[in-house]
Order: sequence, then C-alpha cells, then structure tokens
Amino acid sequence: VQLQASGGGLVQSGGSLKLSCVASGFTLANLAVGWFRQAPGKGREGVSCINSGDGKTKYGDSVKGRFTISRDDSKNTVYLQMNSLVPEDTAVYYCATDEFRDTYYSPRDPSRYAYWGQGTQVTVSS
Repeated sequence: VQLQASGGGLVQSGGSLKLSCVASGFTLANLAVGWFRQAPGKGREGVSCINSGDGKTKYGDSVKGRFTISRDDSKNTVYLQMNSLVPEDTAVYYCATDEFRDTYYSPRDPSRYAYWGQGTQVTVSS
C-alpha cells in the first residue's frame, strides 16, 4: 500500500507545475485525497482536497484561483495543477488519503488523514 507523489521541481515565479499522486496496492476511487505542503520552519498546511462522492473540491485561500485538484480514478491518480506560482509556494508537497464514512467529506486538516506519500519538493524562484 503506497502513495507516490511526483512532479515537483524548480520553477520561476509565474510558472506552472503539475503534481501527481499515484496509489499502488489499493484504489483511490472510494477515498478522499488531499494535497498538503510544508515549508521550512512551518506546520503542514492543507492546500486542496477532493472527495470521492461527487468530486467536490476545496482550496486554501492562498492557492484559490491558481491551483486545481483533479482525479482520474482510471489511473488511480490525483493531480494538482499549480499555476501562477510564487516564492511563497515553495515547500515540500505531500498527498494523503483516507476513507471517510461520508463520501462527500474531504477535510483540509492534515490530522484527519492516515495514509501519506513521501513528498515532492517544489521550489519557486523570484
């Protein structure tokens, strides 16, 4: 059972990156998935999440309008498209998943998720 986050890298301010979170050993189709980030010296922040029931999404205020989360259950993958990146987006990005009784529920609180990927570094230069 594994989550693999990838797609990070170094990009200039204003650029874009697309992160992928691939599950192996289990299916994401019935699970909520969240993207989180942690900058040096800061706590883990909920960036975006998507539920399994109807694909409804949520975003943190700092990324709203710039980031888009999506899921492709046929590929067992959840994506995070990040546009108009700024240096404040620099962090290690993690994906996480868990099964909630309410399939329309997808919290941005990292403490609600039990299963985590290893993280991918995103660095935005000014």
